[in-house]
Amino acid sequence: MDFTPDETQEAVAEVATALLARELEPDALWAAFAEADLLTLALPERLGGEGLSVTDVGSLLVEVGRAAAPIPALATLGFGVLPIVALGTDAQQDELLTGVSAGRVFTAALGEPGQQFPAQPSTTAHQSGDWYRVSGTVLAVPFAASAHRILVPTDAGVVLVDPTAAGVALTPTPSASGSPEFAVTMDEAVGELLGAGEEAVQTLYRIATASIGAVADGLVSGAVDLTAAHVGSREQFGKPLATFQAVSQQIADAYVTSRTLHVAALSASWRVSEGLDAQSDLDVMAYWIAQEVPATMQVLHHLHGGLGVDVTYPLHRYYSTAKDLARLLGGASQRLDLVGARCSSI
Repeated sequence: MDFTPDETQEAVAEVATALLARELEPDALWAAFAEADLLTLALPERLGGEGLSVTDVGSLLVEVGRAAAPIPALATLGFGVLPIVALGTDAQQDELLTGVSAGRVFTAALGEPGQQFPAQPSTTAHQSGDWYRVSGTVLAVPFAASAHRILVPTDAGVVLVDPTAAGVALTPTPSASGSPEFAVTMDEAVGELLGAGEEAVQTLYRIATASIGAVADGLVSGAVDLTAAHVGSREQFGKPLATFQAVSQQIADAYVTSRTLHVAALSASWRVSEGLDAQSDLDVMAYWIAQEVPATMQVLHHLHGGLGVDVTYPLHRYYSTAKDLARLLGGASQRLDLVGARCSSI
């Protein structure tokens, strides 16, 4: 399969890169993304969108990751808009997605106490008339307080929950990057069913994981580029740091990690976009992110010396965001178990 970006993906990346280069504050950057119609790319054409795929939207998320931009692009597009397009009825899409052009935020609850991406969610939902009553606790929900709806996996399927609804309590929880995260407790909270059954939950998980992969792909690539520029210009004993063998070997290892992740993320995203069985690709990619990306960020920190932890220098954003993504995926041990279980079933 040829994964060379097509004209649409190149155009999306170019517009995003230009906006990110302006180094706007997060709220202003998000507004600029909305004004440039970058948030509506996946919307159906009847709603003013382009009907783009997971892979196409991934080209935008890669650039967000490459700049380590602290905006709700992953939560809104990867955890919200794309799953709503995949699972929602026309009426639901019309109601929910019309506000995206103005910067409406979405998110999803991908973790419960003790497990991320639970195959059988312990959060319950039972029908009550035209609505569903949702009860349970979910963790590490990004941008939950500012979200229009939270997509919540339950034993009945994926349910849309309003974070301001009665019976919903949000508790801020820490993240490495400082991006807002919340534990969300629901007690008979009223929600709307987006997609019924286990397959709907798995569809949400597949799209969300592929989107995390796109951000991680850009994140590592951006950090490697930043470090390469640093060691190429910083001198010691009258020579650039990049000319020292140990430094060149370490930056080369980081580059290999970056390129491996790039191929894994593209392969997984393409299979999700094409409706193919993508689970093995997603499992391998997620393990690579959880196991190798944080370790690579540590190496890049080391190559920067003390500058790497300077809050006025961007590297700390890459490192902390990588830690958040690895945690969001469940960590290396959980991901390795999933890879092993899938291999043993073949």
